[in-house]
Amino acid sequence: MQKQLVAEGLGTFWLVFGGCGSAIFAAAFPGLGIGFAGVALAFGLTVLTMVYAVGWISGGHFNPAVSVGLAVAGRFPSAHVVPYVVAQLAGAILAAAALYLIATGKPGFEIGGFAANGYGDHSPGGYSMMSAFLIETILTAFFVIIILGATHPRAPAGFAGIAIGLALTLIHLIAIPVTNTSVNPARSTSQALFAGGWALGQLWLFWLAPLLGAVIGGMIWRMLAHDGHVATGQPAA
Repeated sequence: MQKQLVAEGLGTFWLVFGGCGSAIFAAAFPGLGIGFAGVALAFGLTVLTMVYAVGWISGGHFNPAVSVGLAVAGRFPSAHVVPYVVAQLAGAILAAAALYLIATGKPGFEIGGFAANGYGDHSPGGYSMMSAFLIETILTAFFVIIILGATHPRAPAGFAGIAIGLALTLIHLIAIPVTNTSVNPARSTSQALFAGGWALGQLWLFWLAPLLGAVIGGMIWRMLAHDGHVATGQPAA
């Protein structure tokens, strides 16, 4: 179990460091910024690379919502959810701390939003709380369904990481203008801790909506593939 938790922490660290780091340092870099599309690709690449790097050790969840969704679908032991979530939170917070230390090395640094998730005045496009809740719930549900389908024994072998990474890229392309894209409570928590204030006040939504979406996705998959149970020891995502 110890190796699985370390792998989850490493994977979540890389997701936050790579994805949020691209948003903080590169998205609007003068004249050469990567923009929303670049940030979306960065998030997808972090998951794709770590699924292949350590997914065979822990299942490669890197996201509390994924762990919950897989447990609901019967693909992950429910007793392991809390330890996985703790490891994911630890990796995410360490990554955010590293990003903060790097960012403060620039003269005149102001923390601003620090790639935190938000709605209303703190949504990149000014979208409401209801819009944020709906998009986070729907996208997380589909993310869990894609993960469960891509890792099913009947799916083409060896391509799960690609499908999952591309799914997360697509999710970010859709949702960055609405919420800065969460679908991952650990990623949201880590950035909110450093952004403080409004980000901590809105953090509840970025736990509730992804977890609800994960439960919905897990239940839908369980209904679709009720005869396709996968042993819990097999990597799930």
